[in-house]
Amino acid sequence: MTYFAHESSYIDEGCTIGEGTKIWHFSHIMPNCTMGKNCNIGQNVVISPEVILGDNVKVQNNVSIYTGVTCDDDVFLGPSCVFTNVINPRSAVNRKSEYLKTHVGKGASIGANATIVCGHDIGKFAFIGAGAVVTKHVPDYALMVGNPARRLGWMSEYGHRLTFDDNGEAVCIESGERYRLEGDKVVKFNH
Repeated sequence: MTYFAHESSYIDEGCTIGEGTKIWHFSHIMPNCTMGKNCNIGQNVVISPEVILGDNVKVQNNVSIYTGVTCDDDVFLGPSCVFTNVINPRSAVNRKSEYLKTHVGKGASIGANATIVCGHDIGKFAFIGAGAVVTKHVPDYALMVGNPARRLGWMSEYGHRLTFDDNGEAVCIESGERYRLEGDKVVKFNH
């Protein structure tokens, strides 16, 4: 076995799990999930059928990832965050054919107790604050907070708030990487 699964976890048939991935206590990986290399699945995580996680995805304790969710490489899912997949659930109405998809871009972070309402994509390197409720698409590098989540600013790929000068340029305080604000969009550039 090229991955680790704690004896209390359940992994259903048809899953593909990458080398170096770790699945911890009381987690349930449902049928036909795909996980890349070096993922870390915390305690009491539920990953529903056909979810796709890229390489190096970190899923903290008590997270629910429902069918229709895909995460690119290097995504961080904070403790107790949750995804949905039906926009108007009713116990007595079967809506499995109406699941809405959610895509989380490379390097994005979703904070503890955040909720991602289905059908809304999260851009690469976006940062969703703890407890936020995402009800619309999130652009690349956006810092989103509140309920409903609103953009408070922009974040670097290293997770630092960007401060743009009069020329619309910012530098990450940790990496020195440079970013440009172009209208309502942030792009990384080299000078």
